[in-house]
Amino acid sequence: MDRSSQEEADRRYDLRIQETGARDPREFYRDILKDLRETDAEAYQEMVARYQAEVVAPLAEGSGDPLLTWLEFGRALAQRTAPGRLVRVDATGRAEPAQEELSWGDLLLHLPDEPRSRALPVGIPPEPTPAQRATLDLLVTGRVRLPEPD
Repeated sequence: MDRSSQEEADRRYDLRIQETGARDPREFYRDILKDLRETDAEAYQEMVARYQAEVVAPLAEGSGDPLLTWLEFGRALAQRTAPGRLVRVDATGRAEPAQEELSWGDLLLHLPDEPRSRALPVGIPPEPTPAQRATLDLLVTGRVRLPEPD
């Protein structure tokens, strides 16, 4: 991957984030990659190669929606880290299987098959509802937060 390709991919992504007000999921992905590097070097190298081929190259060439490209990478990264399923959590906190086409405005969580594993965030909406925040607290961070009184 050359520097100019990376810079163009980053430029397009940053512009799309500014246009939409979407939340940047890369912070979650960096943490997942860091853990993967420490636990499975082969899987880490595989995901770095996939990042270069499926994120940087298409974005540098001007194809695809940068947010959706990153969400698809996040889906693949989470699945490679811990086999499981991707769910979309609606505004009320109800989960359903994620659709094939992802949306940057949805709360998207990867639920590993291993019951004791924490959920991995793939996408978080710009303004999560209280029910979505409670879901994140419980499934991702392991905290239980009581609802605030009305």
